[in-house]
Amino acid sequence: MTIRLYDTSARQIRDFAPLTPGCVSIYLCGATVQAAPHIGHIRSGLNFDIMRRWFAYRGYDVTFVRNVTDIDDKIIRKAAEQNRPWWSIGYENERAFNDAYAALGCLPPTYEPRATGHITEMVEMMRGLIERGHAYEADGNVYFDVRSLPGYLSLSNQDLDELRQPSEDGETGKRDLRDFAMWKAAKPGEPSWETPWGRGRPGWHLECSAMAHKYLGEEFDIHGGGIDLIFPHHENEIAQAKGFGDAFARYWVHNAWVTMSGEKMSKSLGNSVLVSEMVKKWPPVVLRYYLGTPHYRSTIEYSEESLREAESAYGRIEGFVQRVTELAGHAVEPAAEVPPAFAEAMDDDLGVPQALAIVHTTVRQGNSALAADDKDAAVARLAEVRAMLGVLGLDPLDAQWAGEQAQGEDLRHVVDSLVRLVLDQREGARARKDWATADAIRDRLGQSGLVIEDSPQGPRWSLGSR
Repeated sequence: MTIRLYDTSARQIRDFAPLTPGCVSIYLCGATVQAAPHIGHIRSGLNFDIMRRWFAYRGYDVTFVRNVTDIDDKIIRKAAEQNRPWWSIGYENERAFNDAYAALGCLPPTYEPRATGHITEMVEMMRGLIERGHAYEADGNVYFDVRSLPGYLSLSNQDLDELRQPSEDGETGKRDLRDFAMWKAAKPGEPSWETPWGRGRPGWHLECSAMAHKYLGEEFDIHGGGIDLIFPHHENEIAQAKGFGDAFARYWVHNAWVTMSGEKMSKSLGNSVLVSEMVKKWPPVVLRYYLGTPHYRSTIEYSEESLREAESAYGRIEGFVQRVTELAGHAVEPAAEVPPAFAEAMDDDLGVPQALAIVHTTVRQGNSALAADDKDAAVARLAEVRAMLGVLGLDPLDAQWAGEQAQGEDLRHVVDSLVRLVLDQREGARARKDWATADAIRDRLGQSGLVIEDSPQGPRWSLGSR
């Protein structure tokens, strides 16, 4: 089946047809590193990590570019507020983003260019746009003339006459208030670079147009990012690229927000939840499950209750994997192919919720096989589960998450010994047919957060939801 994606520019789901057969090129707008990442920032990285993994599973050679915006107005303001060099703030937070991506199991990008490393490419693009009549210099700034390009605003579907273009201080000399800045004239104390139009620094939109051109060429397959980037960022990227002569992106894919109380998660609103703090409270794999398993175009409303539900759901998967692995006596290798229903769901606009339903159905079938003492069937279901979880980056036996299990292994042995003493008391009560005592012990363990399961091999325990 052909992979199908919702294309924002077409406003419909389209069959994916690669520019080069067997290859897929993806540009994702990455971090603006003015502060450490919250879970809303990392959701985009997770969604496109799953997209990348699915393309790779389907046999594509994937080139994945995720940029770093290490110079912009926000970073400069932070530097002034904190009386620190702008580059130290950028580097510190770039490392925080990379730590967060790695903690949640995102594969590293093929290329991860920084904006400040591509000033030459930006100057070349501005020169070309001025020569083609799409841009002009004024007071040391360089602006894009939005009326010069037919089709401007086609991505966001706005009316040019009603447009309100975001603007910053110092953007003087515009011919039209709707024109946007590609280059900003130097201000005292701010970072700047030399250009034919004087010293200054790049505008946010120019950075991505120039980097996408350098690493993916005049045309590439997929441009991604959050829905908040559709305008002005992506719209202005398109204008610059097409004005320069590039065909640019063939598909535009946007992920929805993580919200709190119905508002976009944002540092400026004071409602952000930092990844560095969240991984202290929750296993990173649970955060990946929570952020990565809703459909990428669906809003996630943050709540502790939802995280507990995610932890419980992943715990059921993890418990099944552990039980069958113990029964088999060795690690069961993933199946060569995922089940057809899972593949069908993933091919249909990365339908992760539907795909995940297949995972849980297969886990239930595997548990039924365990209950029936059908080892072969249980092992077969585990092989399918591992194949599906591998695509989603959620396989408990993957090296990414095996370290988490190892960290708690010593403590688990201690807890297991203590719980076994209590379970032996419960088994003694059951042998005496003292059902009241046996039930009381089980209830007391449940109040402590332990789930007791009576199996043909004897009682087992696991951690319940919080």
